[in-house]
Amino acid sequence: MRDNETHIPVSVITGFLGSGKTSLLQRLLNTPEFADTAVLINEFGEIGLDHHLLEEIDENTLLLQSGCICCTIRGDLKDAIRDLYSRRERGVIPPFRRLVIETTGLADPAPILATITSEPVIRHHFRLGNVITTVDAVNGVLHLRRQPESAKQVAVADRIVLTKTDIAEASEVDLVKAMLQRVNPTAPIIESADTPVDPAFLLAHDLHDDTHKLSEVKRWLQAESKDDGAHHHPRDVNRHDERISAFALTFDGALDWTAFGIWLTMLLQSRGEDVLRVKGILNVVDVPTPVVIHGVQHIVHPPVHMKKWPDDDKRSRIVFIVRDIPKEEIANSLSAFNRLARDLDRSHDAA
Repeated sequence: MRDNETHIPVSVITGFLGSGKTSLLQRLLNTPEFADTAVLINEFGEIGLDHHLLEEIDENTLLLQSGCICCTIRGDLKDAIRDLYSRRERGVIPPFRRLVIETTGLADPAPILATITSEPVIRHHFRLGNVITTVDAVNGVLHLRRQPESAKQVAVADRIVLTKTDIAEASEVDLVKAMLQRVNPTAPIIESADTPVDPAFLLAHDLHDDTHKLSEVKRWLQAESKDDGAHHHPRDVNRHDERISAFALTFDGALDWTAFGIWLTMLLQSRGEDVLRVKGILNVVDVPTPVVIHGVQHIVHPPVHMKKWPDDDKRSRIVFIVRDIPKEEIANSLSAFNRLARDLDRSHDAA
């Protein structure tokens, strides 16, 4: 397993057009917690940085009064990240401890996440942090129902920031929150108009943060304790939120790690585009402490070994967020692999 704690975390701020990504970023840039952060954005002008400017390092890079660095993305994202790291190492820009990328409103976050995890130079120095998705309380329901990008941005989120709740009707807020919780029950929802946004909770508290990894896993497992009967079969192809469902699977016996790895690989090879998120805590054969797995589509993070179980329940529990895949299809195939692994074990012992 790669030592992710020594790598620079990369968090992604995404959200549909007009959902408040830029306003959220503006607020974060003014906080002292952002002082050791580098930010990659599309254009300086979009977030009104003029009055925060301390020093223009070059035409694409600004050092702000808060101490954070803003760079515009020129060309390919992987080139921008590699160039940023190179300048950091050469002392051209101040050292930074985390990187934040703001996407465009129509962006699919998955290719960005894939760049961070698969590009050899980048993954040697960086790791994924949190995906933060902004949702407009006034128009969020419409976007989730009509825009596949919006539904997917919510499905892959680790944190959801609900914006414009101060100008939305209470009924609108309640409806959009219910839809968000159905699409992604593992992501906490922060109502930014009423509650100050905690930069640490958004950016610093992730699965590889040793202080908070246990609480992160507990949050995931809250979905497992809820009724997952909210699995919806698609009724209207224009209702993109209805095509996405979340459910949890629980297994009593310890899982064979090799069999599970083969099963997950086969699932992602055949249906990776539709497995939007998978998160779980596993009881693995011959491993005394739990193993945490999580991934986005074809991207599977390195497993995390926990020091202890988050509660007294030592069963394997896996939360899936999928598109157009029945719960029974995944449950039956994984159960079949588990049975096969146990049968092979018995045959080996008998021999």
